[in-house]
Amino acid sequence: MTSTIAKRELDDAGRKLLVRATQGRENFEDLVIVPIFAVVAALVLGALIMLATGVDIATIGKSFVALAVGSFGSLNAVSETLTAAIPLVLAGLGLGLGFRAGLFNIGAEGQLLMGGMAAAIFSFSFPGLPFPVLMLLSLTAGAVIGALYASIAGILKATTGAHEVISTIMLNLTSFQILVYLLRQPYIQKEGRSDPISKSVPDAGRLPQLLDWIDPNMRLHAGLFLMLIAVAFVWWLLFRSKIGFAFRASGANPDAARYAGMKSGLIVVAAMATAGALAGLAGAAQVQGVLGRASPGFSAGIGFDAIALALLGRSHPVGILFAGILFGGLEAGGRQMQVDAGVSIDLIAIIQALIIVFIAAPLLVRAIFPWGFTRATKGGK
Repeated sequence: MTSTIAKRELDDAGRKLLVRATQGRENFEDLVIVPIFAVVAALVLGALIMLATGVDIATIGKSFVALAVGSFGSLNAVSETLTAAIPLVLAGLGLGLGFRAGLFNIGAEGQLLMGGMAAAIFSFSFPGLPFPVLMLLSLTAGAVIGALYASIAGILKATTGAHEVISTIMLNLTSFQILVYLLRQPYIQKEGRSDPISKSVPDAGRLPQLLDWIDPNMRLHAGLFLMLIAVAFVWWLLFRSKIGFAFRASGANPDAARYAGMKSGLIVVAAMATAGALAGLAGAAQVQGVLGRASPGFSAGIGFDAIALALLGRSHPVGILFAGILFGGLEAGGRQMQVDAGVSIDLIAIIQALIIVFIAAPLLVRAIFPWGFTRATKGGK
């Protein structure tokens, strides 16, 4: 009798280990294998589109070589790739955190604009502050204003039930007009200019360049470390902190989270504020590290690209980091592809759109590349 019970317990333990291993494999496939195959499929389809538009095979090959070389083929290419990735990753982390909390925040563009504008204004308002005090306080100003701006959507959802998609779209549109209005104010507008452009960020407020001692044209700045710190922080916040558990629980099952005593309204506002702070930080990093001032189009659609980034990275901080490097490489390599092969840079936008399509349809990816995935056993065993 004892041996029978022991055998049954051993069998149960074996089944649990098998289920755990299967779930781990499925999570790995969802986080890693599906995005890799989505990128491959997007590149193949991009080549077919080029072929259909009259581009010969030799030019297609040359364009993809140029894409690779322009992304990672030299130190200057790596510098441009990482420079482009920094604001994308920061904004993508905020969006990914919101997705984890069950919020489809698409307002990163507006939050980024407000954060960058705030960083610029703070920096030239206190030019006497020393480095790095001015730099850090300007970054903080960008994060705070981004958080406050995103909190508007969070408060509206928590108090009135207004859907965050609608409210963040409206806030995006509002931010464009606020930015243009502010840039025309005498205190903010650069002296002697009639166009809407801000005063320059003082040297003490700039993010230090990392590779200018090798080549002054290399634009990689200390925002790289800010990006890595943000990735580590968001990972800790989501997977090691109580508030992060509340975010994930609310995103997985809001009713169960409320039944467990979690304050859903507070979670919504906190998640939106944190996402906005990261987007605002992205805008501040772009102004202080690359542009040196604010202008109406300084965001360059980074907040919208970050949506694709968060989806590609499966809302996981590490996945978003690698997705950001990929998108940064596409941006940097796309310019090289246009110069070397004469292919329109619009192809990069097409490839990014195709990546999103495949990421949004993982079953399609599994159907196209069935050999890359484990087969589900019958009955879930």
